[in-house]
Formats: sequence, C-alpha cells, structure tokens
Amino acid sequence: MSPIADHPLRYALANELHARPFPVIEGPARVAYLAIKEPVGAAGRDRSRDRAHLIALLDRHGAPHPQPGATHWSGDLGLYRLKWESHTEFVTYTLIGGGVAAVPFDSATFRMFPEDWLAEAPGTRITSALIRVEPLTDPAAIRARLDEWYVSESLAVSRVLDGTAVISGDFRIDPGGHMRFAVFTSPETGARRIGRIVQRLCEIETYKTMSMLGLARARALSPRMGALDGELTRLVSAMSGGAARPDETLRDLLNISAELEEMIAKSSFRFGATEAYGALVNQRVAVLREERFEGRQTFAEFMARRFDPAMRTVRSTADRLQAMAQAAQRAGELLRTRVDVERSAQNQKLLESMDRRADLQLKLQKTVEGFSVVAISYYAMNLIAYLAYPVADAGGLSRGWLTALLTPPVVLVVWVVIRRIRRTVE
Repeated sequence: MSPIADHPLRYALANELHARPFPVIEGPARVAYLAIKEPVGAAGRDRSRDRAHLIALLDRHGAPHPQPGATHWSGDLGLYRLKWESHTEFVTYTLIGGGVAAVPFDSATFRMFPEDWLAEAPGTRITSALIRVEPLTDPAAIRARLDEWYVSESLAVSRVLDGTAVISGDFRIDPGGHMRFAVFTSPETGARRIGRIVQRLCEIETYKTMSMLGLARARALSPRMGALDGELTRLVSAMSGGAARPDETLRDLLNISAELEEMIAKSSFRFGATEAYGALVNQRVAVLREERFEGRQTFAEFMARRFDPAMRTVRSTADRLQAMAQAAQRAGELLRTRVDVERSAQNQKLLESMDRRADLQLKLQKTVEGFSVVAISYYAMNLIAYLAYPVADAGGLSRGWLTALLTPPVVLVVWVVIRRIRRTVE
C-alpha cells in the first residue's frame, strides 16, 4: 500500500507559523529599530531590491546571505545581532546589542546602519526607534527615569506580562529622529520574554504608524468629499423640485459618480490596510496584559485617547465615501427612471399623432379614390362613347341617350376594378 500523498504546500504552510521567531535578548541591552517603506505602490514593489539592500549591509560585515525568496533573516553583525523581516508594505531591521549606553537613548547604536547605506534604501523611513532594556525593580528609580526621559503629558507606562517588566514610551520623535521606548525587567525575566516584549513594542509602533497613513488619506479626501456632497445635495434637491433639466442633471450625477468611484478605487487599499493595522495594534497591546504603574496611563489608554479616534475618522471617511457613491447611484437611477417615463409619454404622444395622421391619410386616400373613380370613369366613358357612336347612329339612337345608358355600367366597372386593386395592395 502506497503512503498518502502530501499537499504540495503542506510543509510550506506549517513552516510559515515558525517563520518569524522572536529575538532572544539578554538584559541589559540596547536596540535600534528601522522600518522602510516605498512611498507609492509599496504592496506591489520589487522585493528583490529589499533583499539586495539587506545583502549590501551583510557584505559589510561578512555575514551570510539569506536564502533566495526569504522574507526574514537573523544573524550576527560583529557585536550586534540583526533581525530582518519583509512585510506586505515595508521591511524592518532590528539591531540588538548588549549593555546600555551611558547616555540614555544614545544614537550610537543606530549608527551601526551606515549613512551611505541608509541613503541607498529602496524607500523611505516610516519609523525608527531606540529601545533601552535594563534590569530595574525599584519603582522610585523607574519613576525618576520616566520624568527625565519623556514628555509626561503623552507618557504611557505599565507593568506587563504578570508584572515581570515595566514598559514605557511617549510616542514622540526625539531630536535624533527616533521614537524612544524603555523596558525595565525584573531579575527573573528570561531572554525570550524580553525578546517578545521588545518585538511587541516595535510592532505596536510600526503598525500604529502604518495605520495613521489612512488618516492622512482621509484628511486629503475630506475637502473634495465635502464639495461633492454639497453638489450632490443640490442636484437631488433640484430633482425633487422639478426645476432641473433631466439631461443636464443626469450628466452631472454621472460625473459625480465617476469621481466618487475613482476616489474609492484609489483609497480602498489604504483604508482596508488601516483597518487591519489598527486591529493589530490593539491586539499587540492586549497580549502584553498591562497593569497600571503608579497611576500612569497605560498603552491601551494612550491608544484609546490618541489612536482610536484617528481610526474612527478613517472608518467614518470610508463609510461616508461609500454612502455618497450609493446616494449618487440611487439618484442617477431615479433620474434615469424619470427620463424614461418622460420619454415614454413623449413616444405615446408621438404614436397618437401618427395614428391621427394615418386616419387623415386614409380618409384622404378614400376621397382621392372617389375622385379617381369619377376621373377614370369620365375618360373611359369618352373612349367607349367614341366606339359606340357609329352603332348608335345606325340604330337611330341619339348620342345623349347612348351616354346616359353607358355611364352607370362604366362607373360600376371602374369602381370594382379600383377596389380590387386596393385590396390586392393591402
């Protein structure tokens, strides 16, 4: 008996679940994170350029290359460890080094990415972050660092993963151009758990930034949507008032519908991606299992106050765009129905006019037929009379009586012949 055949994608699908392992980070540590995205058409970009850019960095440190078609890679670059991932719209580089800098959030770690290499990136920086990991359990010491490092008004801080670590960040870009996050770990926090925390912070920041691209698109569309909404309202009001010309109104409605459909086509991917990224942000925050730290706002509260309203704006814009397109379509259908009804009425009147003309033509035809019978009979009578005059003279019959006797049968014969001809034609 032959063994059962495997689906061609069975192993690939199973391995996909383990394709992006969390980094292993021993505290204390410093992390530099970079996400690169092409400004336009990132989902359909040439991914070989991303791989070539990674290989250019690896070659500077003599590191091995990733497999062809790989979407992730991790390995050592001297004193640092690099983790690279290729996503739908962006690629990420996570550089991990041991120990913490004497100056908090020192950009020296980020300088492991050479400036000329960054200048050749196939895209632009969508976000970057410096993450400081240090073991610390004294709440007073943590509080002092938070007051020194962050803007208190936007600071988010919380205990995570059953109190084994404290995470913090204010989601502001520092003078060096980076976000700042800190992870304070307890002595029993393992390297894998620290790696998961750092990975979640990077994902939260990246997905949050990618989601906000939808807000930028919604704001860009808003002025034109307002103008189209006013124009659509005016056209619908004119339709209900009966003052508008149907053909001109229908043309304007079709133009508005076409523009709205174009806006939907150009923004549907971004709005859909925003919805997906927003869900990932909330999911990544949820898995941290936050607990409040000394009454400070948590990451979930920060997102609820600052991030969720932006996502609601994007959803509202997408819904409004769809509603406007549907309203324009419904108005166009109503107007087309109105035009069809008016045209049917016009056609009905035209048919009635044609019927009247046909009746008149028939009456005229019958009149002409009557005159035709008279005219033909007259000429026929003259011809027959000329033929019959000699016979009448021989018989002693006057021409008057001959004409009187021949007229009725001649007229009858002509009438019968013409009637048969008309029936044959009909």
